[in-house]
Amino acid sequence: MPYRPMGNTGEMVSSIGIGGWHLGLSHVDEALAIRIVREGMDRGINFLDNCWDYNEGRSEERMGKALRDGYRQRAFLMTKIDGRSYEEATRQLEDCLRRLETDYIDLVQHHEIQRFEDPFRILDEEGAQVAMEDAKKAGKLRYIGFTGHKDPLMHLRMLEIAAARGVRFDSVQMPLNVMDAHYRSFAQMVLPELVKRQIAPLAMKTMANGHILRSGTVSAIECLQYALNLPVATVITGIDTIAILEQAFEAVKTFRPMSEEQVGALLARTAEKGRRGEFELFKTTSIYDGTGSNPEWLGEEPRRLRDAVLTT
Repeated sequence: MPYRPMGNTGEMVSSIGIGGWHLGLSHVDEALAIRIVREGMDRGINFLDNCWDYNEGRSEERMGKALRDGYRQRAFLMTKIDGRSYEEATRQLEDCLRRLETDYIDLVQHHEIQRFEDPFRILDEEGAQVAMEDAKKAGKLRYIGFTGHKDPLMHLRMLEIAAARGVRFDSVQMPLNVMDAHYRSFAQMVLPELVKRQIAPLAMKTMANGHILRSGTVSAIECLQYALNLPVATVITGIDTIAILEQAFEAVKTFRPMSEEQVGALLARTAEKGRRGEFELFKTTSIYDGTGSNPEWLGEEPRRLRDAVLTT
């Protein structure tokens, strides 16, 4: 398993990471979820992805059980929170720590940055970023980042507003796949900015939950290796069977850096199917917008803004 630097943090993470969402799905029993995590780690994976809202907490609970018996010390553990307010972000982080059965989380990321107001709410003096910085001082987390799957312009907006307020993120997670290159491309718009700033890019949705494979243009191995060829810290992939775990290791084992001609040929095959975003439903529909369906996860607006509305 090759390892790559995670931005300028000094950490080294496995080039493949295990996605947490699949571990809590109904067709995956707890024993299998634990086996996937432990077998993956025994063979060199150290980057583990999760989120406060995945499967009503079941994904984190199963990962927490998998990390018993000394596995926690070998993992670079990441999870995400949805809360935008200080109070809600703090509450969700405490839930994550309890479910994951750990005193600290290596990386916590603000989840689903996709609304124009998200950066302002998170970076407010009463917002989630202050909560995460306080938790970091208390030793409950080590690094802070953000994620999103909707539009690369929202990522650039988050980076811009954060910089204006003196905040520098350690990581940014985003969709990077063979269809992304043709429609609202994170690879073209966001990835170069992260490389320039030495912020760790984390790749996700390399197969778009299987939709890209159903396009009939590329194989799973090609999807993974396209993402591995990008200047990312890790490629997070969902794994719900041992066969798919083997597939991830096969992609790493057979990966060789791709030439411009090879990348061009691969993208030429996906250009027609990818140009409308129909195989990246997280960009073009609300199906994958968890916080859109559950706005209560975000928490309340800053108190001074609520008071200002009431007095006008």
